[in-house]
Order: sequence, then C-alpha cells, then structure tokens
Amino acid sequence: MKVDLNVDMGESFGMYTMGDDENFMPYITSANVACGFHAGDPCVMKKTVALAKKYGVQVGAHPGLPDLQGFGRRVMEVSMEELYCDLMYQVGALKAFLDAAGMRLHHVKPHGKLYGMAHTREEVAKTICEAIRDIDASLYLYCMKKGVLGQVAQSYGIRPVFEVYSDLDYDKDGNLVITRHHEAHSPEDVAAKVIGMVRDGKVKTTSGTEIAIEGSSVCVHSDSPGAIEIVKAVRKVLTDNGYTIESPGI
Repeated sequence: MKVDLNVDMGESFGMYTMGDDENFMPYITSANVACGFHAGDPCVMKKTVALAKKYGVQVGAHPGLPDLQGFGRRVMEVSMEELYCDLMYQVGALKAFLDAAGMRLHHVKPHGKLYGMAHTREEVAKTICEAIRDIDASLYLYCMKKGVLGQVAQSYGIRPVFEVYSDLDYDKDGNLVITRHHEAHSPEDVAAKVIGMVRDGKVKTTSGTEIAIEGSSVCVHSDSPGAIEIVKAVRKVLTDNGYTIESPGI
C-alpha cells in the first residue's frame, strides 16, 4: 500500500523558467532532476537539490539526449560509446551537487526520447545499465514494466522501479503517446485514471480499450497544463484509498 510520486524537475534554463518546482515539492516523494542536456543548467540543478533537501524528497538523475532546443523529445542517433559518456557526464554532475548538499543519489530515470529508445532497443538499455552500474549499482532505475529496460536492469543486478503515467496517454499496445507538448487534462480525470492503474491494474487506451498495467510509482509532469492541481488530486485520491505516499527506500 505504498506509492511513490515522481516528477521531472529542474527543467528551467538560464532566464527561461519551466514548471513550478518549489510548489510541487510538498506533494511528491521523488524528483527526477534534469542534468543540462535536454533542460536545466548547473545553477538550476543546485537550486533543485536544495529544494529537495528542504522538503525531504529523494533525488534522481534525469539524463537526456543532447537536444536542448528539442527538449530531448526528438529522435537522435548516437553511438553507444557517446551515450555512455553522456550519461556518466550528466549523472556525475548531479551527483556532485548532491554530495555537496550531504544527500545521496537515489535513482536514474532516462528522459523523453531516450526513455522510449531504452524500452525498445536492447543496446540502449544495456548502455544505460552499464553507466548506472559503473556509477553506483545500488541506484534504482525508474522505467515502465513494458519493454526491455526493466528486464535488462535486473540482469545487471539493478533494481527497477516500475512507473505509470498520470498525464500521458497509452496506445492499445501499452506504449506511451509522447508529444512535444503535453495535452491538458482535468485533475479529476487524471486522479480517476491513477487509482484505476494503481488499485485495479488497468488503464484505458487511446483506442478505447482497457489494458493491464503495473507500477508502484506514479509520474506527474511539471510542464503539463494545470500541473499543480493535478498532483494535488493524484496525491489525494491515493491517500483517500489508503495508500502511503513514499519513495522506495535506499
């Protein structure tokens, strides 16, 4: 009866602001912090780590493809050597800020198009797991149950945390429908969807069918329209149904 609430954060860059990180922190248990390649910058990373420490939120690295203009949501072809080095660079940078704050890195969650690639391409999944193993094999890896990433992680001795998405749609095959910009959803509809996924293990797809789904962590995006009201509604429906909101233990 424990559910984790994770949110992608630290996505502002320079003078550009994305999301409302401080107002999100009281409602979540895990923050996936952008590491500068698809979003975020060093000062934003430092500030986001400080906010997480203030509110007792676990921090994970949210590395992406080197695609700042496309927010990491465009297709890019990179070699596995490049990908490994990019992951080490990004996760290592965030880990340095955590070390300085007296905090421990909790997990890694790939971002955007890299996340999608990792679930369908075994070589990408293996490269991500090799980087995590070489940084700290005790880290959690946040991913979907569907796809190869979770299985590859387990073969490397890395603990996967399976997540479901509150504010993204699923197609009839259980794949996420990823768009450049998130669609607007009512908080009530999102909350009903979340309790159906967590309690009943089912979700309605874009084709109108219902499919099985599994996850102990719920992702809410900070850049969705009405995101603060959505995360409040999601937390409320979970607690009202007897769930404790808590991140996986280190």
